[in-house]
Amino acid sequence: MLSDIISGYKNRFKNYTELRAQVNSTKQVSLMAGNMVTNAQSSVSGVSARVYNGGTFGFASCADYSDEGVGKVLDAATDNAAFMNSRAKKGMPDLPGAHPGNYEVRIKPDADVPQSMLIDFVSGLDSIIVRKYKNLSSRIVVANCLDIEKLLVVSDGADSHFYQPRSLVYIFMTAETDDGIPVELFQPFGGLGHFSDLFSDPTMLTDKLDELYESLMRKREGVHAVAGLHKCVMHPELAGILAHEAVGHTVEADIVLGGSVAMHNVGKQVASEMVTMIDFAHTALGKLCPLPVYVDDEGVIAEDVTLIENGILKNFMHSRETARHFGTKPQGNARGFLFSDEPLIRMRNTAILPGKSKLEDMIASIDDGYYLVKTGNGEADTTGEFMFSVGLGYEIKNGKLGNAIRETTISGVAFEMLKTVDMISDDMHWECSGFCGKKQPMTVGMGGPAIRCEVNIGGR
Repeated sequence: MLSDIISGYKNRFKNYTELRAQVNSTKQVSLMAGNMVTNAQSSVSGVSARVYNGGTFGFASCADYSDEGVGKVLDAATDNAAFMNSRAKKGMPDLPGAHPGNYEVRIKPDADVPQSMLIDFVSGLDSIIVRKYKNLSSRIVVANCLDIEKLLVVSDGADSHFYQPRSLVYIFMTAETDDGIPVELFQPFGGLGHFSDLFSDPTMLTDKLDELYESLMRKREGVHAVAGLHKCVMHPELAGILAHEAVGHTVEADIVLGGSVAMHNVGKQVASEMVTMIDFAHTALGKLCPLPVYVDDEGVIAEDVTLIENGILKNFMHSRETARHFGTKPQGNARGFLFSDEPLIRMRNTAILPGKSKLEDMIASIDDGYYLVKTGNGEADTTGEFMFSVGLGYEIKNGKLGNAIRETTISGVAFEMLKTVDMISDDMHWECSGFCGKKQPMTVGMGGPAIRCEVNIGGR
């Protein structure tokens, strides 16, 4: 655990100041066709300071987490802020204050997970795949651990000590169609916690591997989707990613100030009245979120932000600076990924709230449409326009699932597509296996229920 060197420097703060020590530790083992292609571990650590002066920030960081290093970055950030203020001369008032306090947030004490544990686990999984699934052309098994620890002191806000482990296993399976075209499916497992707590034995994933292989075999025999606007049911995994990418980013206040579609839509209907979307801080519907945040990197105590309520756009996500611009309060959305990264406005655990319908009833309600299950790569812009690949989906014919479909795409404008939502399932599904890539990577959670909507689907 990080020793506290930085608290003693508070008496040297001249303006609003954040002083943050941080270490990101990563372990990864990858097997491709049984051959080890990655066996790595790394640790990135250091200290940074950010100082506010008259409307501008000065930032400095170094990898030397010692008294000398802390003193250097604090002096450098203070000097940088003064220099920027002397040139910009914005004359802005102080940033909005935050609740002071001291918070220690540890999901669980450190667990020393040896590299050999990851090697043994992925080797065991690979052996199961080789033994059970005979029609694969390739396979990849990956184990990954990311532990993030932060120690933060702030001149005006909550000091905190934060520790969060994330452990994941990724499985990639590839097969070939009769005409030699490769088809692939990918599935992550795990989430918040240490590897030793989440993954006891490779056989624990056997049922999930069976499901993944069966889906791949169906996709291998799949048909092409018919291009056009279709009534669809989106699995929670796909709906959650779409909500994050195509909606969530448009309501981050820095992107709003850059001209996103959300700028002039506060108080207006942007979705069906059935849709409520929240960026949860740490607890959702009585349960711990997949990647909880209690205090952000500006010392703001994290609170939930209701983005869309009953179809109406209500709020943006803020840093202290954008909160002052919009005349509201920050709620803990400013985070940096590495010690050398300045805090940016980021989503935490973003989800559409569950509804009242059963998934099977939603599928049964469609005569001719699609059930879209998994997504792959995609993009969305500040207009809310999106395009995503669909890695797994099925035809719906007369209320029943039909053939699997080959790789296709969905596209549209998020705020228009959400207006077509007319059924929402009563369950909740979370994903936290990837990174959000806004300027710097960031761990995030995304989720929600299944939704029934209309969306444009690509064809052959």
